[in-house]
This record gives sequence, structure tokens and C-alpha cells, in this order.
Amino acid sequence: MDTSRRKTIKQLSTGLATAGLFGFSATTFSCAGDGAQAAKKAAEAVAVAKEPFFKISLAQWSLHRSFFGPARDDKSFEDFFKALMTDPDSILQGDINPIDFPAIAKKEYGVDAVEFVNTFYFNKAKNMDYLKDLKGRCDGEGVKPVLIMCDALGDLGDLDSAKQKAAVENHYQWVEAAKFLGCHAIRVNAAGKGTAEEVKAAAIEGLGSLTEFGKANGISIIVENHGSYSSNGAWLASVMKGVNSPFCGTLPDFGNFCIKRKEGDYNVCEEEYDRYKGTAELMPFAKGVSAKTHDFDADGNETSTDYLKMLKIVKDAGYTGYIDIEYEGQTLSEPDGIRATKKLLERVGKELA
Repeated sequence: MDTSRRKTIKQLSTGLATAGLFGFSATTFSCAGDGAQAAKKAAEAVAVAKEPFFKISLAQWSLHRSFFGPARDDKSFEDFFKALMTDPDSILQGDINPIDFPAIAKKEYGVDAVEFVNTFYFNKAKNMDYLKDLKGRCDGEGVKPVLIMCDALGDLGDLDSAKQKAAVENHYQWVEAAKFLGCHAIRVNAAGKGTAEEVKAAAIEGLGSLTEFGKANGISIIVENHGSYSSNGAWLASVMKGVNSPFCGTLPDFGNFCIKRKEGDYNVCEEEYDRYKGTAELMPFAKGVSAKTHDFDADGNETSTDYLKMLKIVKDAGYTGYIDIEYEGQTLSEPDGIRATKKLLERVGKELA
């Protein structure tokens, strides 16, 4: 018997066996016509009952254009970074306010878990009045704060020990903010300049130090594949083995496996690591997963990533935590891209349930 036929018979048997759970008695199947109709209803009921093997959260970066508005487009990266360091509120020129993110996630997209980005709150890590307000909004909406993504705080893999120490300490306030908000982790970057082995050794040292601080606060330190060496799955996995702590893990991003980008044109990737291989290498350490999307075909599938293949890798690793929606495309609007990503995750997640 061929595989597809065995699968069909197994699914039909499962549908019939489950039918009683949804109010279909044995007499329902007393004749061929009624039986076919009942089997269809049973199958539909089973499909409705299935839920993805993971939970869905919304990455705040999916709305970065809506938060930054013209500030990001009108400035060079150097000017934007300078403004972030000196007057971070000045770059929030969009039509939505970061304080409203929990309500936006719940009311606009039906997502009850969020992943914050420190860039939108860059001078708020120690502002307890602001943090209390943000936490109150999460609680009021029934939204779970999952983690804070942290950038622009220095290189944890810096070969200069003084600079590395400063980078580690720059993260402390975000660990404390994450703890106050009720997050389980902060997302960091294993960045540095030097050879792969030099940066690896430095990253293990920097991450190890920060992980000890995180552990003392009950907060995990998780690393995303985020360019350069960190987008090499084997390299980042070796860093995790070097740190060797249950409080240090990874956040595999399906679309962030570009190791080298073209100088002068960030949109062109000159060296890319296999995303499926990389995700499989990082999943044993995963404490979060990022569902990066850019474009979709007419059937709602992401054009760069085979989500059925990718989510099977995630499932096979035994992961059942949050997978965030992180839309970065240009074709759809941010709201439409978020909804398309959510729909894709739900559909494929149910297929694999």
C-alpha cells in the first residue's frame, strides 16, 4: 500500500474515532450518504480542535516603521544612531506610541504575548513610573511580556576587555527591566571584530559574565543569529556550548542567516548560511524563536522560507514555547504583513499538531 493511501486511511480512522467526542454517534454512519457527511463534519471538528504546538507572540520590530515614522528614513544610519544615543525620544516620529504596544498587539492582531525592543524605550530602562505604566497596560490587556530585544549596547564579543565589560554592564538595566515587567529573557547579540576564534572566545567570556547577572535575577540571556559570525549556526552553537549555562540560550531567526552583506548596499547578501541547517543547529539551545517574513505568494506562503520544513525542525527539537511574528517586508503594510505571518504560523502549526 502506498504511503499516501496509508496516510489517508489513518486520517479517516482518526476522524471517525474522534467523531464521538464531538457529538456524532455510531448511528450517524448508518448509510453511505449520511456517513460521508458525518465524516466530513468530524474531520472539520478535529481540525478546529487542533492547536499549533507552539504559542504566538508579536515582535515589536514588526511595527518599527510605524513607531519611527520618517525619522529612520530621513537620517543616515550614523545620524540615527547618534540621535538614539543622545535624544532617543526624537526618533519616535511615527503615528503610534510604544507605550500602547500591548494594547495594539491584543486589539489589532489578537496576540496576547509581546516581545519588546529596547530601541523604542532607550531612555526608559530605569524609569520606574514608565515601566509601571507599561506593565499595567500588559496586565490590563491580559498580554504576556515575553522578552526584551536589546541592541546598541556595545559588543559582548569585543576583544578589548574594558569595552566588553562596559557592554556587559550596559545590559544590566535591561535585565532588571525585564524582571520587573515579567519577561523570561533578554535577547542580545554575540558581536565582535576579529577572527572567528577570537570573537568566539570573547563572546563566551562576555556572555558568561552577563549570564551570571541574568541568573541572579531569574532572567535568561538569549542570542539571536544577527549577522556576521552569529549567523553561522555552527559557530553560535559552539558559543552556547562554551558558555554552558541553562540561563544562556539562542533565539533562532528564520531569516537572519546572512553572514556578509555587500559593502554600501545592506540589502544584498554576499554570503548566506543555510537557514534550515542553521536553525537545526541552534534549536537545542532555543529559548525563543523568531518567524521572520518578508514576502508571500498567492497561497499565503513565505517566498524565502519553507515554513512547513522550518517549523518541523522546530517541532522535532521538542520546542513548545513562543514563536514571534517578525515581519520585515516592504510589499505589504506592517499590519497586513503581521496578519499574513500570523495566518501562516497558525495554518502550518495546525498541520504539524
